[in-house]
Amino acid sequence: MKSVRVSLGHDQEALAPIHEGICASPDISRELILGGHAVDGIETITSFVYGDPEAYESLLTDLESVREYEMTPAEEGFFLYLRRGLGPDGRSLLDALTQETVVVVPPMEVRSDRTIRLTLVGHSSALSSVIEEISAGTTIDILWTSDRVTTTETPVSDRQLAALETAWEVGYYEVPRRNGIETVAEALDCAISTASELLRRGEAQIIGQTLERQR
Repeated sequence: MKSVRVSLGHDQEALAPIHEGICASPDISRELILGGHAVDGIETITSFVYGDPEAYESLLTDLESVREYEMTPAEEGFFLYLRRGLGPDGRSLLDALTQETVVVVPPMEVRSDRTIRLTLVGHSSALSSVIEEISAGTTIDILWTSDRVTTTETPVSDRQLAALETAWEVGYYEVPRRNGIETVAEALDCAISTASELLRRGEAQIIGQTLERQR
């Protein structure tokens, strides 16, 4: 099995109406589709939207395809339950990218730069087939691949996480800094060079993942 993280770029003409609205609105940054399915031409999804509920609701009220929706406010945005009719082909993106041995792993990230990012898991040949069948008006960029079943980049190790948590607790990341790397090393019962390396590697991994999500 292989995992692949892809970014689907859309021409202006190929954008779905809601995605087009997200790109145009200064009050919505992105939507994370957490799950969904399509039955008899009706797609049902649940997602988390980073943005203003009223701005997003204005996108829905003008669409005849929307059957029902419900929003639950939360920090940084809101949760959304949405049912809508699909286009002429009657297929949702989730279903279109899924084959017999391929799974689309939520969340799917609908971004304001006209791209959608998602992770696919399955047999190598089937993944290649899905990528080849991307419709006209859509480009595909491979962000990363893995020979393992995974949904994200390799997380920080347990030792790196312990070092980061310890550094936070002793005030290493406070401004101004309350304690230095020597205090972190003492709390971890390791050499200063070891503590420094654990923090650098953990920080690099977390910063890299954060930047990748924001691009």
